[in-house]
Amino acid sequence: MRNHRIKGAVAAAVALSFVVAACGDDEGGTAATTTAAGGTTCAEVTPVKLQLQWLTQAQFGGYYAAVDQGYYEAQCLDVTILEGAVDITPQTVLANGEADFAIAWVPKALASREAGADIVDIAQVFQRSGTLQVSFADSGITSPSDFAGKNIGNWGFGNEFEVFAAMTKAGIDPASVNNVAQQFDMVGLLEGDIDAAEAMTYNEYAQVLEAINPETGELYTPEDFNVISYEEEGVGMLQDAIWADGTRLSDPAYKDVAVRFVAASLQGWSYCRDNVDACAKIVSDLSPILGLTHQTWQMNEINKLIWPAEGGVGFIDKAAWDRTAQLSQETKNLEGSTVLTKAPDEGAYTNDIVTAAHALLKELGVDINGASYAPIEVTLTEGGV
Repeated sequence: MRNHRIKGAVAAAVALSFVVAACGDDEGGTAATTTAAGGTTCAEVTPVKLQLQWLTQAQFGGYYAAVDQGYYEAQCLDVTILEGAVDITPQTVLANGEADFAIAWVPKALASREAGADIVDIAQVFQRSGTLQVSFADSGITSPSDFAGKNIGNWGFGNEFEVFAAMTKAGIDPASVNNVAQQFDMVGLLEGDIDAAEAMTYNEYAQVLEAINPETGELYTPEDFNVISYEEEGVGMLQDAIWADGTRLSDPAYKDVAVRFVAASLQGWSYCRDNVDACAKIVSDLSPILGLTHQTWQMNEINKLIWPAEGGVGFIDKAAWDRTAQLSQETKNLEGSTVLTKAPDEGAYTNDIVTAAHALLKELGVDINGASYAPIEVTLTEGGV
């Protein structure tokens, strides 16, 4: 695991827009002075650790942009971003006090909360699910009801919940399907070992479109595949959210930091909405494992999961939350157990933090809804380079 501590100069527009900054002191109040130019001098800078759930990529572009563009710094925060990995569970890192905030999918985090982790969803960044099941066009797999008797790939580690929810809705017992342990790529599908592979709109789906079709010598096209969207199937579960330590939220100082952290993070996501190419380059420069074209595709697809945001970016929609909670109580794993044994308690999420963050962003003139948002066109290249 690598730690990223990335600092950028405060954007001039941001600095000039501040009259007073909410920089937390030991009592949870403010500790900042305003320069003659309208910028902010922080009497105290608070160190913050953010735990991601995977490696550096555009899936987390908003947080890296908030560092690069100085949004955290403008909120008197010194943010260290901790990369994730297969063996890292973000909500556990958070609950153990090894990070101040964490990014995690809601069903996984709720399972941890039910097991005793006092964690709270304070900002629901992704409003829609990006999970797909991809098969070749001639496979005959066009809906979850076609999974019976097929080799169905999934990544495990809690990423299979939507796959199993779709099977359950289609009347198929997940244990009756040949569930294939899939690597975090599409090699199994391309080599014929998997009939339908799990994929994210922003990552693995692009991988098949970046591969050469041996029959044509050209890149595969969307017409070469059948794509099942779990969001469209009605079993999409809420994914990337910002989670906080529930115990520490009773501390005014931590709560103040949470508001400023969420505000700066959402400002980063607003930047990535309006500057797709620049945001992709920020991430690509930090980690060139994925090519720039692939990162640009990913950033564009991530934006589709966030924008437009009717209630404001990060606001937790009760209907979407309830759907995720209900599916988590109904979806059985291969042993017949459900993700959750009961409905999550009322303290599992709060809109108080994001509402306060929205107030800060409105003062800065940041568009938190993106009502006019439109994706860009991205042309993929072989290997995503």
